[in-house]
Amino acid sequence: MERIYMDYAATAPMLPEALAAYVAAAGDAPGNPSSLHAFGRGARSRVTEARDALSRAIGCRPDELTFTGGGTESDNAALFGAARAQRAKDPRRTGIVTTAVEHHAVLHAAERLAAEGFALTVLPVDRLGRVSVRDAEAAIDDSTAVVSVMYGNNETGTLQPVAEIGELARRHDAVMHVDAVQALGYVSIDVGALPVDLLSLSAHKIGGPQGVGALFVRAGTPWQPLLYGGSQERRRRAGTENVAGIAAFGAAASLVSHAVEERREHVASVRDALLSGLLERLGPNALTVNGDPDPAGRLPHILNIGIEGVSNETLLMNLDLQGIAASGGSACTSGSLQPSHVLTAMGLSPHFCKNSVRFSFGMGNTISQADKTAEIIATIVARLRKR
Repeated sequence: MERIYMDYAATAPMLPEALAAYVAAAGDAPGNPSSLHAFGRGARSRVTEARDALSRAIGCRPDELTFTGGGTESDNAALFGAARAQRAKDPRRTGIVTTAVEHHAVLHAAERLAAEGFALTVLPVDRLGRVSVRDAEAAIDDSTAVVSVMYGNNETGTLQPVAEIGELARRHDAVMHVDAVQALGYVSIDVGALPVDLLSLSAHKIGGPQGVGALFVRAGTPWQPLLYGGSQERRRRAGTENVAGIAAFGAAASLVSHAVEERREHVASVRDALLSGLLERLGPNALTVNGDPDPAGRLPHILNIGIEGVSNETLLMNLDLQGIAASGGSACTSGSLQPSHVLTAMGLSPHFCKNSVRFSFGMGNTISQADKTAEIIATIVARLRKR
């Protein structure tokens, strides 16, 4: 039985080049990047090479990048670091503005800041999952410390107007944070052209290893470190660097940043093949695309659909038995019995939320796999509806 993996938004298989970089670094002579001897200099060289590669991938200076333990730490470090620094500089800066469809790494951090006395504003989204620039303009003022809006949603793929909202934040001297974990590798990111002060990234979404992330901090941005201890990462993130993981992250970032258009076209073709196959077999009234129906308005590798009358739990279990991996939403909350907070914020009923499934694609997927998956889903749905 062919196994088909369509859950790249949860984690992507490691690229061969990233795995090779990891093995080379992990198997090399022992070395702490902070040590001054030859072993330490060798480890530091690997970290520097990876930092240079990632900085080229997003258009920033190498000294503006801090390596972290993953996307969640990057989001937390961005919000806590900027909010506390802003309030320390001006006690009147207590506003946190974010959206209802952010990853929980942002939402839960924002809620924690609210418990510390910050004023939290959570902006609503429309039926497509997109926040209104007008709502953001009404919420951002001279008391705002941090604005956090994700680049593209991890459940629906809907792209947000980060450039327009970033300009609003800049107008009021608020720090603008963007969670770009799902966007890297599928969108050309240039922080030199974007009004963004902080940007969070994760290695395992682009074919690097799990447990490694990065945070872009624009020079001059008010920000305090989340972790204290040693002087690693220019005193921005204490703790010995994960040299092997960082080396692999750099290798993956270099590869995907040079092939953004190729990657976009490939995953979009697989996505479109799966959707057209389902529409042909189930009929146009049997399913709904959650998020922006215009492909230009969402990330190319994510397809979130609701199939009327079929629970996602039952469909996913049956797909798994057929060797097909997909998900009911964010991998971080897949075990929860609660409906997706993203789909709920978009106005979908709890019942329909529990009928929705996310397929997410990568370079390892093919149109043939999409056709086969559509056929298997149609067979499963027909069998379930006979009961």
